[in-house]
Amino acid sequence: MISPLAYIHPEAQIGENVEIAPFVFIDKNVVIGDNNKIMANANILYGARIGNGNTIFPGAVIGAIPQDLKFRGEDTTAEVGNNNTIRENVTINRGTAAKGRTIVGNNNLLMEGVHVAHDTTVGNGCIIGNSTKMAGEVVIDDFSIISANVLMHQFCRVGGYGMIQGGSRFSKDIPPYIIAGREPICYAGINIVGLRRRGFSNEAIESIHNAYRIIYQSGLNTTDALKKIECEMEMTPEINYIVTFIKESARGIIPGK
Repeated sequence: MISPLAYIHPEAQIGENVEIAPFVFIDKNVVIGDNNKIMANANILYGARIGNGNTIFPGAVIGAIPQDLKFRGEDTTAEVGNNNTIRENVTINRGTAAKGRTIVGNNNLLMEGVHVAHDTTVGNGCIIGNSTKMAGEVVIDDFSIISANVLMHQFCRVGGYGMIQGGSRFSKDIPPYIIAGREPICYAGINIVGLRRRGFSNEAIESIHNAYRIIYQSGLNTTDALKKIECEMEMTPEINYIVTFIKESARGIIPGK
């Protein structure tokens, strides 16, 4: 299962049933779990931590040092969970002193050419399209769908269960459950199809829709809109997620249509 044409540092820890193709490079201080498939010309560098059941395609680089001039060689990690598909030429950089680690969770699809910068966190069940680029310390919540060629400013957060149009760029946070698109990027409705596919009830979807009507269509500023939601709506888990997300947003949220 391990090609003699691969290089594996003697200090690297490799689990069971791992397939390693020719010309793979695995550095020291690397831990790889069980049942992984690593294809030709992938590079797993210092500080990489890879879970179980992942498929890593040719040309991927996991654990390269950050593209951050403040990085001073601190001992950090790039952590990949379980059952991810990491396509050709994906790059996942190590963390810096800011957070110490870059994290990709479980059951994600990172398509060709995706860049996950230092100290970024990608949740679980996300689909990230070709050539999408994340700057440092971005956070992507669970079950996000991000189309191709999306550019994310540093420190931004993307809420879960939403969808972002291909070719978008943004420097503000994108709240959960919505579709974001157009140029410049803005709220374009809620992700009804995605929510139904994820098993959300009609009542939950209508409640989410009503919350965003208040946020984006009532004419109220964001603070007053959140107060109105808290006073007038039942604080279900979905509504609480929306309100908490927006309250915690350091960069503010994208505008309405």
